[in-house]
Amino acid sequence: MTQNDTSVRAASVRWGVLGTGTIATAFAQDIRLVPEADLVAVCSRNIATAQDFAERFDNIRAYDDPSSMAPHVDAVYIASPNTAHDEQARSLLAAGKPILVEKPLVTSSDQARLLATLADQTRTFAMEAMWTAYLPAVAHLRLLLAEKTIGTIIGVTAELSYKKPFDAGSRFFSPALGGGALLDLGIYPIALMLTLFGSPKAVTGQWKAAPTGVDMSALGTLRYSGFDAEFRCGFDRNGANRFIIRGETGSLILDAPFMKASRIHLARNGFARRLVAPNIGGRMSGVISKITRRLPVAGLQTFDHAFPGNGLQFEIAAASRAILAGEGQEERMPLSASIEALEIIETIRAQPAS
Repeated sequence: MTQNDTSVRAASVRWGVLGTGTIATAFAQDIRLVPEADLVAVCSRNIATAQDFAERFDNIRAYDDPSSMAPHVDAVYIASPNTAHDEQARSLLAAGKPILVEKPLVTSSDQARLLATLADQTRTFAMEAMWTAYLPAVAHLRLLLAEKTIGTIIGVTAELSYKKPFDAGSRFFSPALGGGALLDLGIYPIALMLTLFGSPKAVTGQWKAAPTGVDMSALGTLRYSGFDAEFRCGFDRNGANRFIIRGETGSLILDAPFMKASRIHLARNGFARRLVAPNIGGRMSGVISKITRRLPVAGLQTFDHAFPGNGLQFEIAAASRAILAGEGQEERMPLSASIEALEIIETIRAQPAS
């Protein structure tokens, strides 16, 4: 659909999904929570797999070719392996179909720039599915920052690490499948830093290689005026997985795992901050978590933003509204931010492995 196309119904967007894996299933479940959207089709190279997926949901048709599915949908969610994103996205944009592409948008900034050019030339909506940016907790975090709740920012730290057993053929470790911790995990803190603070003045980082040559773990620093935003990611450990913003008068903490945050902690003193985000020891213990939920702690305020489903409904709603409005992009996740995130990853990967 181009911006001049009138095929999209006034009330909702008819979505098709490319892929049948875990994230495609989450999309199919959460789209039921979005009045502006309906899932009407699924596509897999294996028609039996697509049919099995379709049988789990109502009123969905199965296809084994994206070109066969495209005429029957208004927009497509691309949930295929990372290395398939580029070709599928280009094909759909050339056909004038709006796309929502699971992260990472593509596997290189060059590919992303070409996609952005094609989306502009065809006047077709395109967006990376960075669902974290649309969570209610993150919307509230933006407001708290705008209101200077913690004063001037003096530092940001974030981690997203999940231990994965090494398997050379898995999507996590295979170069051919677009593997690596930065594309799989590091993209989340990078994207959130860009959406909250804008473009950094400089980027530094380092990484460690897995036996297949992809990044097993990485750390990076985005330098802003007055503060540094540091992040870690990796398949070599289970991390604290929080996003912490330190200010002159307190700290804001997106609770773990921050990529699907449902709570924000506002810590006004050192004790409160150490309670919810200790410097040592990784994850907050279950006992401490129960204490902060049930008992008042001096200097600590918690904002609960629990949501039904998996949390993808917020990005689905935002993309659907933008498509219905005839917009080419969604303002919270413009393609320029997706390009910049990939450039940051490439800057870090350009360093020799440690």
